[in-house]
Amino acid sequence: MHTIQNLIIIGTSHIAVESIDEVTTAIAELKPEIIALELDLKRFKRLTSKTKYKLKLSDIGQKGFLINLIGSYIERYLGKKVGVLPGSEMKRAIHLARKNNIKIALIDQDVNITLKKLKENFTLKEKLRLVKSIFTAPFTAKKFSIDLRKVPEQKLINKLTLQVKKDYPSVYKVLIEERNEIMAARLIKLMQENKKVLAIVGAGHVSGMEKILRWNLAKKR
Repeated sequence: MHTIQNLIIIGTSHIAVESIDEVTTAIAELKPEIIALELDLKRFKRLTSKTKYKLKLSDIGQKGFLINLIGSYIERYLGKKVGVLPGSEMKRAIHLARKNNIKIALIDQDVNITLKKLKENFTLKEKLRLVKSIFTAPFTAKKFSIDLRKVPEQKLINKLTLQVKKDYPSVYKVLIEERNEIMAARLIKLMQENKKVLAIVGAGHVSGMEKILRWNLAKKR
């Protein structure tokens, strides 16, 4: 957990059992006034809907559809390996917030805007690099010892994030950097309006968001 004034940030892995346990404990012990989630309204509704989402033909033509589909497939595949559905820690947070009458804030950018930006900025060079890496990965991939049931160490997360920034700068900018700025700005507003804020975000966002938050809060003193 990372504490900044009246804000506590939990960095999670969307398929880790450890994240579900950490979220459960934090809500029980901290008793936040509001819980901020790395979700937009569309993903929130999909997570909380009792109806299983079915792929439609109209989805195929949407901007960023293929990238989103690949990412979702990988997350579901890894989730099955450890017996945790992607986003389970978010579902637990939503359930506990409702049970304890805690307010919920959705702080992420609309997923359609994110995918539109990604499609517009993803360069041909990066696309070719991605295709090449997919085909050569089995022969050149570095071996990391990662327990999918746990959130990776922050040092490893930072290393992998920097690698994405180097190899796929547009992906880093759209999926990480810009969203960090948006979520940090929304958290600052929530900190001003609430006594205790608990933010639950993917671990890959924590370092970047913390830097933005501390810099902006220091500037306002």
